[in-house]
Formats: sequence, structure tokens, C-alpha cells
Amino acid sequence: MSDLVNFLKQADIFYQVTATQLEMVANLCRERVYARGDTIVEEGTNSKELYIITQGEVDVLVNPALVGGPNSPEGMVTIATLRRGQSFGEVALADEGLRSATVRATQKETKLLVIQRDKLLMLCETYPQLGYRLMYNLAADLAMKIRNTDLRIRETLLYGPKK
Repeated sequence: MSDLVNFLKQADIFYQVTATQLEMVANLCRERVYARGDTIVEEGTNSKELYIITQGEVDVLVNPALVGGPNSPEGMVTIATLRRGQSFGEVALADEGLRSATVRATQKETKLLVIQRDKLLMLCETYPQLGYRLMYNLAADLAMKIRNTDLRIRETLLYGPKK
């Protein structure tokens, strides 16, 4: 089993995907390297790729001013930091809409696996068991993110400064 397949096996989004299926996914992967501060995905732009972090970490940032929030001096606010084995851009698998956040490399050398949406979806259509498992894992990941966001909103509403 190749190093890439072993890595994919550990990535959250490929939980319980078979080795044969991982080999097929590995054939779709392309590696990209980013330096600290490089923007990978920009808020409000189209993105048709799934990214998996193999080395380093990235910050997920939003611009509060885009939805009428306060303008911070930096303009962007970090809402999450993702590390090895985590993925982003997974919403692009479900739609081709605009990205809801900017993703920026925070390490000197951040390596990502990039998988094109169209190629991955074609693989999922050809191998429905792979498609089911991938979409199940995607749904579980998004559900966790929604719950965490809900908790943060509740915390802000309940314990934040009163107006």
C-alpha cells in the first residue's frame, strides 16, 4: 500500500473507505505546496476542489463586514484552524456556489492534496459504495461543524456582552 493511500486512510473524510477505493482516490490527488500567508481559497469565489492537509496547518477566515458586521483592523477573523488529516472545500462536492470563507496557509511549508470535484464525483457515481461512504462522512463532518457553530452562537448570545 502506498504512502498516499495510508495517509488517505487516516483522513476523516475517508473513514471506512476500502484500500482499493483509496487507491482510486489517490490517483485523483495532486499535491500543492503553500508558504505561510498564501491564500488557498478566497471567500466569495468559486472553488471546485476538495483539499486535504498532509503537512502544516491552515486558518479559516471570514470577513465580518460582508454580512454587516464590524470591520476589524485586519479585515478577517479566524474562525478555525485545521491540521494534518483534516479537509476543507468539501461543500464544493455538494454545490458549486461561492466559498463562505478564506483559507490561508499558516506554516512555512503547508502541503495539501487537491482533488477535483468533477473527477471525484464521477468516481463516486461509478462506485456507489465509495460515493455512499464519502457522502456519509461528509454529512457527519458538516453536522459536527454545524453543532460547533451552534454552540459558539449560543455562547456568544448567553455570555457575550449585553447591549
